[in-house]
Amino acid sequence: MKGTFPLKSFESVVTPFYYYDAELLRETLKTITSEANKYENFTVHYAIKANANPKILRIIKEAGLGADCVSGGEISAAADAGFPNNKIVYAGVGKSDWEIELGLDKDIFCFNVESIEELEVINEIAGKKNKVAQVAFRINPNVGAHTHANITTGLSENKFGIAMEDMIKVIEIASEMQNVKFVGLHFHIGSQILDLGDFKALCNRVNDLQDELERHHICPEHINVGGGLGIDYAHPNRVPMADFTNYFNTFAKHLKLRPGQKLHFELGRAVVAPCGSLITKVLYVKKTAHKQFAIVDAGMTDLIRPALYQAYHKIENISSEDNAETYDVVGPICESSDVFGKQIDLNKCVRGHYIAIRSAGAYGEIMASGYNCRKLPLGYTSDELAK
Repeated sequence: MKGTFPLKSFESVVTPFYYYDAELLRETLKTITSEANKYENFTVHYAIKANANPKILRIIKEAGLGADCVSGGEISAAADAGFPNNKIVYAGVGKSDWEIELGLDKDIFCFNVESIEELEVINEIAGKKNKVAQVAFRINPNVGAHTHANITTGLSENKFGIAMEDMIKVIEIASEMQNVKFVGLHFHIGSQILDLGDFKALCNRVNDLQDELERHHICPEHINVGGGLGIDYAHPNRVPMADFTNYFNTFAKHLKLRPGQKLHFELGRAVVAPCGSLITKVLYVKKTAHKQFAIVDAGMTDLIRPALYQAYHKIENISSEDNAETYDVVGPICESSDVFGKQIDLNKCVRGHYIAIRSAGAYGEIMASGYNCRKLPLGYTSDELAK
């Protein structure tokens, strides 16, 4: 394991920081495009909310993916990274006027609309600009996902999307508007989904909704099934990539697209999580009568997922080959929840050792905060550090 991290290069970088394996990212993107291209009507957008590091975005843009945005800031980040405007989609339950205006000014491909009220505002703003906004309606399919409760999005109790029973009504309302054009339906049921049966259930629901649309002589050009594909956090070396083959095949097999329909995906975590590690140093090894702590210089401000979701990340001492000892790996933040892992077996730690918190390329750097007046961690690619 030690050999996969350029420890010599780390000596010139202030910890904590994010390290991105650019080779793994490119290999992941190559696999995604290869698997998606098996089906001529599949299009993949990268969900920028997972990681908006400009260097990461440029690599993803170069692979030919589109961009899935959930804020005006993300639209700007996508444009700055070179994503074509006609490959940018914009979702979110609370789009501000300036964000809608930005999307219209950029002539983005599509707004994924989540309420009738939002539709009315987009129509009004587009009218003032003498533009027609392409819209897809995000339908809440009431499909559960086997994942953490905080990252399910497709249940009727969630804030996201338009209720299924309102689908026909909202399409009819849009058809009467002068400055919006209905082009598709959008769905997203959650994140970190490893049970492909959840996606099969989504396909079945979309099939039912398409049948209903057909009875009303409606056939949208585009179907967007969102993202949500999970990764193996426990075995980043043995399983460094998500199961893209079976993921795309699930939709190809179970989703009954109409002739000419395009199918869109919005993958985030599965694209970038495996290539990223949070690199931190051991400050102190503190021993008590009950346990020992490896106190590191990274905290929940740098990687909040363990505190927020009780998320698991594999933790490795990449400076040592000594026999393993058991530690609670904790940070310096003045919160009891500032814990990366309890009772973790690590090669014996001493002050100054580098610790890698793996599979942190998604929802890591992007969610960092300045709590306790801490500096935000920087992110470096293997390309940079190899120079």
